[in-house]
Amino acid sequence: MAISDISLTTGMRSNLMSLQATTDLLNRTQERLSTGKKVNTALDNPTAFFAAKALSDRASDLSALKDGMGQAIETIKAADAGIKGATNILSAAKGLAQSAYTSADTATLATQFNDLMGELDHLVADSGYQGVNLINGDSLAVKFEGSTLTITGVKEDAATLGIATANFSSTGGIDSAISNIGAALSTLRTDAASLSANLSVIQTRQDFTQSMMNVLMEGSDKLTLADMNEEGANMLMLQTRQSLGTTALSLSAQAAQSVLRLF
Repeated sequence: MAISDISLTTGMRSNLMSLQATTDLLNRTQERLSTGKKVNTALDNPTAFFAAKALSDRASDLSALKDGMGQAIETIKAADAGIKGATNILSAAKGLAQSAYTSADTATLATQFNDLMGELDHLVADSGYQGVNLINGDSLAVKFEGSTLTITGVKEDAATLGIATANFSSTGGIDSAISNIGAALSTLRTDAASLSANLSVIQTRQDFTQSMMNVLMEGSDKLTLADMNEEGANMLMLQTRQSLGTTALSLSAQAAQSVLRLF
C-alpha cells in the first residue's frame, strides 16, 4: 500500500513518527542491556568499533604467545627435574666410588657404579616435555611479542659428562671416577643456573604479557561497554515515553473519529 493511499492528520503523523523513534531507541537499549555493549557493530560507532577490535585482536595474539610461554616453562621445569635427578644419581655414584677405597669387593661396587650411569642415561632421556628435551641436546625457541628467546639444549648423559666405565681395581681408577663425578656435578650446577636464568626471563615476560592483555581488554571495553545503570534508566524512561506516545496517538485518532459523529 502506497503511503499516499491513506491520509493521516498532522497530529497523528507527528505522534506516529515520535512513537516509531521511541521504539527504535527501545530496541537499541534492549540490545545494549542484553549484550552489555553500547557498540555491537561497526554501524553503532565505526571509530570505536574498529579501535576496540584492534585492541582485542592484539590481546588475542598475546594470549596465544602467553600459552606458548607457559609450555616453555613446563619444558624447563622438566629439564630441571632431570638435572636434580641426575645430581642425586651422581652423588650416589660418588659414594660408591669413595667406598671402594676401603672395600674388598671393588667388579661389585664398580658394577653398581656403572649401573647407576646407565640409570643416569635413562633419566636424561626421560626428561623431555612435548618432544623437547633440554638436557638431551634439544633446543627451544620461545616467542615473545617482537622477539624470540632461544634456549640451547645440552647433553647430560654419562658419556657427555665425561664419566667413563668404572674400574676400581686401583686407587688411580677410583680417583679418576671421583674426579669425573665432581666435574660432572659442576657442569650440572652450571646448566641448572642457565635454565634458572632463562626461566626467570620467560616468567617475567609471561607476567608482562598478562598485564598487557589486561590493559588492552580494559581499553577495548571502555570503547564498547555500556553503562548498565544508564541503560536501565533509559529503558524506564523510554517505556514511559512509549506509553505516553501510544496514548497521544490514540487521542489524535479520537479527534478524527469525532467527525463520524456528525453523520
